[in-house]
Amino acid sequence: MKLSHLALPVVAAAVIAGCGGSGSGSDTGTLRLALTDAPSCGYDAVNVTVEKVRVHRSAAADDTDGGWAEIVLPTPQRLDLLTLSNGVLLELGQTELPAGTYTQMRLVLARNGGSAPYANSVVPTGGDETPLTTPSAQQSGLKANIGLTVEPDQVADFVIDFDACKSVVRRGASGQYNLKPVIAVIPRLGDAGQRVVGRVDPALALASTAVSVQAGGVPVKATVPGADGRFVLYPVPAGNYDLVVTAAGRVTAVMTSVPVTATSVTQVNGDVALAPPATVLPARAVNGVVTPATASVRALQKLAGGPTIEVAWGAVDAASGAFAFALPVETPVRTAYVPGAPSLPFVADTLALGLYTVEAEAAGVKKSVDIDAKADVAPLAITFP
Repeated sequence: MKLSHLALPVVAAAVIAGCGGSGSGSDTGTLRLALTDAPSCGYDAVNVTVEKVRVHRSAAADDTDGGWAEIVLPTPQRLDLLTLSNGVLLELGQTELPAGTYTQMRLVLARNGGSAPYANSVVPTGGDETPLTTPSAQQSGLKANIGLTVEPDQVADFVIDFDACKSVVRRGASGQYNLKPVIAVIPRLGDAGQRVVGRVDPALALASTAVSVQAGGVPVKATVPGADGRFVLYPVPAGNYDLVVTAAGRVTAVMTSVPVTATSVTQVNGDVALAPPATVLPARAVNGVVTPATASVRALQKLAGGPTIEVAWGAVDAASGAFAFALPVETPVRTAYVPGAPSLPFVADTLALGLYTVEAEAAGVKKSVDIDAKADVAPLAITFP
């Protein structure tokens, strides 16, 4: 079984835990699914209406082919993805199916009607509800290539992580939005572990603050803190991660070597709130155009001696290919994870001051441009052949 991303490569692997199934000696197992969300950016709501989830053994199977197994919701469920953060899950259900490896998943959404409330919609901050254009979901479903193994007489338990921030794309000046889903499928091995919990300073308990665990510069799970500053990252596959905190008006803070296990909760900071230092200089505006407009763009920063982290992600306009984000000019700070540490001795990483790599990806091909945010950055133009 693998942790897979729709429109992103497979980035990790894990082992399914069995917890009962469909009868001794059978050739069937059980697939159980739940839904969660990463933080959004610039929206008051992102609504989707889920009808069913389908899986197939062939990554090339067409929606009319035989061999599909389905979890069908008794009633299509309209939900705001932004309510499914900070460890909150929505259980979708389970189904018995032949044991084996399944390589394709489709999340099928309901069709939009002619007026609000729409089945699938976005509410820009301070704006009105606007329908999301979801042509593929309305026909055959949002397709994800996966590596999901269902063992005989076992329950394969997975969480679909729907990244609302990266999945909603503005379409030029039309006032319309496309749904370009970024979805991860994460194994859930039980309720005892796979959690990273902590607390940021209450002053950072804002929708613009993001807390993530990353591996090799790729966010594996992200959330916004609750109103009290507390955050829960769940589920996270077992492994070692870098915890990254970004917030408006603050430098980037990184805690390295954060362990995650399937059997216990990782508490990263005890009674000490994470409080990255305030910045003095305004963030640096970085913008440009990427071709084709279906590409993704993000900003990476390499700390001295590693690791490399993702600091920002820029939404690409579906019509023009334009992107923009703001990057902290001042020095990031870092510390290493220490269990039960009475304090958090963050140290400024001066060698990383203002230095970033803007990375674009299209159809699995990557291009990057190094920039120095200590000075104005000219508009970038990134073109794929």
